[in-house]
Amino acid sequence: MGNCRFIINWCFCFFISGDKGGKKLKKITVYLRFVVFILLLAAPPYVLQSIGKITWLVPKFWALFFLITVFTFMVIAALGLVQRVKPGLYAQTFLATTVVKMLGCMAFALVFVSKIHPDHGVFLANFCYLYFLNTAFEVYVLLCNLRNQN
Repeated sequence: MGNCRFIINWCFCFFISGDKGGKKLKKITVYLRFVVFILLLAAPPYVLQSIGKITWLVPKFWALFFLITVFTFMVIAALGLVQRVKPGLYAQTFLATTVVKMLGCMAFALVFVSKIHPDHGVFLANFCYLYFLNTAFEVYVLLCNLRNQN
């Protein structure tokens, strides 16, 4: 029972008030939050796939998931690097990496639709689900970091 309480306290410190532990802990907290976010984001499609609602997912959904996740990780990593090296360029870096992510995702969507020919409504729902929730996480990281600088 004591170990369980320790784990709950540790998780609370990391995910709720993780910004009090210094820069290294803060950076680890962002990456851990990203991992938890990705696991939560992957849960509904995995459940749909496991219960047989495969028509609600486009073919090669996990490739789409992986690509958008990699783009989001690159944005988070670039923000962490810029925050450490030159914090004054944080907002500009966020905007630049978000534009690169948007263009990369649009190019991938064009190739994906032209090569695989998925149902357009299902593709739009899957793409919007992944893209907008990942973008919301990036904005969340931006707001947390800007709030903590003041």
